[in-house]
Amino acid sequence: MLILIILPACKRIKDKGPEVDWDTICVTATAYNSVHYQTEDDPRITAWGDTLKPGMNAIAVSRDLIRMGLEHNSKVKIEGFDSIFLVKDKMHYRWRTRIDIYMGEDITRARKFGRKKVNMAYIFKKDTTKK
Repeated sequence: MLILIILPACKRIKDKGPEVDWDTICVTATAYNSVHYQTEDDPRITAWGDTLKPGMNAIAVSRDLIRMGLEHNSKVKIEGFDSIFLVKDKMHYRWRTRIDIYMGEDITRARKFGRKKVNMAYIFKKDTTKK
């Protein structure tokens, strides 16, 4: 028996504002926790040296997204969430177009979230020097 799983496609859209642009891309989203078996060292310390605390709206991003401008402390909106998230961690080099949403120590919530394709909008400042 063959089972076909179809993931919904994301659309790339640009939302322009007076001082910033929001660019939306489709990413694969997973969730992670600050527990010892999911990390190499201290589960609360990120690759950029930030300390994670349960309740924070933080994400880790794949390194290709960093090269696109999603640098440390960049603001992002994630489809399905009402809050603004900050980029606080970076993922292993093997991942591409991927984010990991921090869910504190709530392993059940992270497992329930699973893996899915979502639209993610990231903010970047307009270059006001161009004319």
